[in-house]
Amino acid sequence: MNDIYKVNIENGYYIFKLKKQLANKNISINKLMRDTNTDFKVIKRLITGDLVKIDITVLARICDYLDCSIDDIFEYKK
Repeated sequence: MNDIYKVNIENGYYIFKLKKQLANKNISINKLMRDTNTDFKVIKRLITGDLVKIDITVLARICDYLDCSIDDIFEYKK
């Protein structure tokens, strides 16, 4: 099972690490969904990188819940 997802784009790539954060903290997707009041599909997209835009309010809620920073969830590399 892959804990980190890489999404290539024109000038670089994104690395999505939410699944790794959840595994490290022993938190299920369902628990994160319930505790942060975030839709399952949104969480799955943040895990796999299968998204077009990111809601910063949702991202802040997840970072607060996991006590981490945005770059612990995803990062951009040129």
